[in-house]
Amino acid sequence: MKYPALILAASALALAGPALADGDVEAGKVVFKKCMVCHSDVAGQNKIGPSLYGVVGRPSASIANYSYSNGMKAFGKTWDEPTLLNYLIAPMKTVQGTKMSFVGLADEKDRVNVVAYLKTLK
Repeated sequence: MKYPALILAASALALAGPALADGDVEAGKVVFKKCMVCHSDVAGQNKIGPSLYGVVGRPSASIANYSYSNGMKAFGKTWDEPTLLNYLIAPMKTVQGTKMSFVGLADEKDRVNVVAYLKTLK
């Protein structure tokens, strides 16, 4: 076999899933309208929930002028892409005692698109 490394690399690419950064920002902005009942995408504009402007890369429960639940204070994570994608499946199960009563986004594509949109908020 002349090209085993090439065949191995091609196989790995074929089996790889979508990159976390993949997502449709415009579709995510549309899905985010569900979030806007409680969250803002404007810096410093908290609603029932904290502003999600700059959330990607931010430590959980870290906005000084927002009153977080004890569950969210204890969560102790950074809102990176994997954490957000997991959280958005079922927020109340992921963070026990959160004030967020949203059931989550069942569709993986919606979650990926929302995270893609959130990444633009900086």
